[in-house]
Amino acid sequence: MASALTRRLCVRPSLLTRSLTSSAPRSSDALFVHRDSPYNNPKIPFEFNVENKKRAQEIISHYPPQYKKAATIPLLDLGQRQNKGWTSISVMNHVAEVLEMPPMRVYEVATFYTMFNREPIGEHFVQVCTTTPCMLRGSTEILETTCKHLGGIKPGETTKDGKFTVVEVECQGACSNAPMLVVGDDFYEDLTPESTVKILDAFAKGQKPKPGPQSTRQTSENSAGLTALSTKPYGPGEFCQPEFQ
Repeated sequence: MASALTRRLCVRPSLLTRSLTSSAPRSSDALFVHRDSPYNNPKIPFEFNVENKKRAQEIISHYPPQYKKAATIPLLDLGQRQNKGWTSISVMNHVAEVLEMPPMRVYEVATFYTMFNREPIGEHFVQVCTTTPCMLRGSTEILETTCKHLGGIKPGETTKDGKFTVVEVECQGACSNAPMLVVGDDFYEDLTPESTVKILDAFAKGQKPKPGPQSTRQTSENSAGLTALSTKPYGPGEFCQPEFQ
């Protein structure tokens, strides 16, 4: 009897575990440590262009002089946009110079927030949300469709022609329009595999598809149509007694 009980308890470890993610693991130095490379080193010059210099000063003016370091995030964003969508070490150093703060303080910000891309990206930066609401509405299929249609790349990779980079991200704040993805600054919502392919094809042709829901509904209205606030709103005091109107 003891041997039978032992056999029941000796379950293979492989049966007790399951994979929770398909994302490739990354060592911490890839995320937090800068290593000089031919395309990313302090010797590569960077400074804001004339337009962004004016914009940077306008942003800094929003803060008291002794707290201008609070402009670190918007200035990093400004630099990233000028630098073709990614934040190089030279961008960080220039922001530190403009804000008159130690470069390490800027590095700390740039390595903390995932909105700052530490490596070059494609012309179109595709962020596919796979958090719970989107997952329940089919985001796994949307991510698979995106990667497959772009030549079989994996999340975190860029197409060979440099046009698309695809990443898997957490909640983008459009849960009522799930599943969705972001290209650049625009949200594309209520996706199906078919509409996802159409969006990618449009960008590949140099076009810009209309952002927002790709279904027939407007913004985040009920998919069954308008069910509330369907009558003319009454004015102030309309249903009050005459003396209070």
